[in-house]
Amino acid sequence: MKPFRVATVLAALGVIAAHYLVFIYAPMEKTMGASQRIFYFHVPSAMLFYLGIACCFVGSLGYLLTRKARWDVFAHAAAEVALVFGVVVLVTGPLWAKAAWSVWWKWEPCLTTMAILFLIFCAYWALRSFGGRSDGVRTFAAVLAVLGTPNIYFVHEAVKRWGGVHPPSVGITSEMRMVKWTCFGVLTLVFTLLLILRYRTRREGLAVLTLKRRFARLKA
Repeated sequence: MKPFRVATVLAALGVIAAHYLVFIYAPMEKTMGASQRIFYFHVPSAMLFYLGIACCFVGSLGYLLTRKARWDVFAHAAAEVALVFGVVVLVTGPLWAKAAWSVWWKWEPCLTTMAILFLIFCAYWALRSFGGRSDGVRTFAAVLAVLGTPNIYFVHEAVKRWGGVHPPSVGITSEMRMVKWTCFGVLTLVFTLLLILRYRTRREGLAVLTLKRRFARLKA
């Protein structure tokens, strides 16, 4: 438990340092101005959203192949953490859009495919949260995660293949790049801690449910 506490403290300090780097150290971008600073959180969060989905894919595939509960628990926990970072992406994106385009949302390829990907895993979360605990629900959710994950490719390639107005990563100085990757490192630590917490919580919940069922059988 001690290493986890140390990592939590480091994550908290890292978040504070990241805010200093973003709002004080990083130079002002010439074209987009202050609104560009949103991307130091937006881009790393998008990358971690993808990572969470990839973890859910691995867990779901592992469950479909082995039928072992630990894979299913890992997939469920990863999907929840992925959605946290997905919310950050879909909140910070429109904030920038309002400043840059004077609208909160544009149905351009990158934004649309990102929204679809987010909704797929919202459906996964809703199914796991309200669909019950049967093997059929776990299997259906796992299949949904496996089939939904490849949409990451379409989000990543949207600007390159289908155009749109989503800004490319150009004109970034070495200081900006350093701040971006520092924020990514800090948020990766936060991501890891959240994933460990959710996995432990769901494993313990599963153990409690198993004990309850055993006691119920004994009473019967």
